Amino acid sequence: MKVALVHDHLVQDGGAEKVLLALQEIFPNAPTYTLLYDPKRVSKEFASKDIRTSFLQKLPFALKKYQWFLPLMPAATESHDLSEFDVVISSSSAFAKGIITKPDTLHVCYCHTPTRYLWSDTHSYVQELNANRLTKALLPMLLNRLRVWDRLSSDRVDRFIANSRTVADRIKKYYARDSEIIYPPVETGKFSVATAPGTYFLAGGRLVSYKRFDLIIQAFNRLGLPLKIFGDGPLSKEYRKHARPNIEFVGKVSDAEKAELYRGAIAFIHPQEEDFGITALESMAAGRPVIAYGVGGALETVVPGVTGEFFGDQEWEELAATVIRFNPERYDPATIRAHAESFDVSVFKRRIASFVSESWKAHKTAHAVQKEKRGVTARETAHA
Repeated sequence: MKVALVHDHLVQDGGAEKVLLALQEIFPNAPTYTLLYDPKRVSKEFASKDIRTSFLQKLPFALKKYQWFLPLMPAATESHDLSEFDVVISSSSAFAKGIITKPDTLHVCYCHTPTRYLWSDTHSYVQELNANRLTKALLPMLLNRLRVWDRLSSDRVDRFIANSRTVADRIKKYYARDSEIIYPPVETGKFSVATAPGTYFLAGGRLVSYKRFDLIIQAFNRLGLPLKIFGDGPLSKEYRKHARPNIEFVGKVSDAEKAELYRGAIAFIHPQEEDFGITALESMAAGRPVIAYGVGGALETVVPGVTGEFFGDQEWEELAATVIRFNPERYDPATIRAHAESFDVSVFKRRIASFVSESWKAHKTAHAVQKEKRGVTARETAHA
């Protein structure tokens, strides 16, 4: 069974890239095809991998301004030549699932979400885009074309894997396909439980609008409680400008530094709607509870009263009220840690390997049956 991996693009580090690293460990001989690869902006672990890029890699400014090349991405994805592989596994939240494979090749898509800016978030994407009027006027027409391609490309997938029930529901709605749910890998071994109680609240991730750090800043500006925020992003300067001295921005941190931040926290604040939400589970791996907005992937990872609490309305007042009522002494770090371990990377690897193996066997059997039927039909036609 000759396997290839396909990933949208390697130009930033996030949960999807952690999934790809785990897939590369499961299938160490599989090359990885991707639209673009910038080794300076992603994990150094990719440097030792067989990474094969599309023609976009050679275009001027493609790595720095890859959004400019959005209209070319479907064609670039289809340009990957995967004809030599038996099984292709795409890791996709955008274009990777649109690869073209041979009829007898099995294509399994690990779907992080149907493309947000084409489906669930398309209107807010256009409204929030930092662009001139002409671009904003033309963008809906481009997104319409991409939406048609995206829907048709989903038919090229033989088996879908969703990273959560939330994503499985979106796959069913937008692509009319069923999917298996396999949660993303959490590297629980990188985190440990502290013996001393936490001294600050914690939040972190990419500093972008949908993560709703604005809610956290508004709430803690008024509460005056100590808060640390890790991560970087396009809204970093704006958030820092509006934050009061009790809020500390620690910037981009290493894995070891992040683990220490989790260990010292009272609780982790998770105010956004996520497809899954790995940072919440990283906090749990360190034995720290989570205060989460009660929608999306958080509903599948946070157990109220055991590993954290929900707040119901995505408003700073609701978050602040939940923080005030929050009692960290209610939570047992060992119990929280045990819950996180059920999402460990070893569980992910075992389930993915089993799913691909069983799917490949079924795929081969189905094609053998079809081939036999064609042979019988041909013989019957010849005798007629």
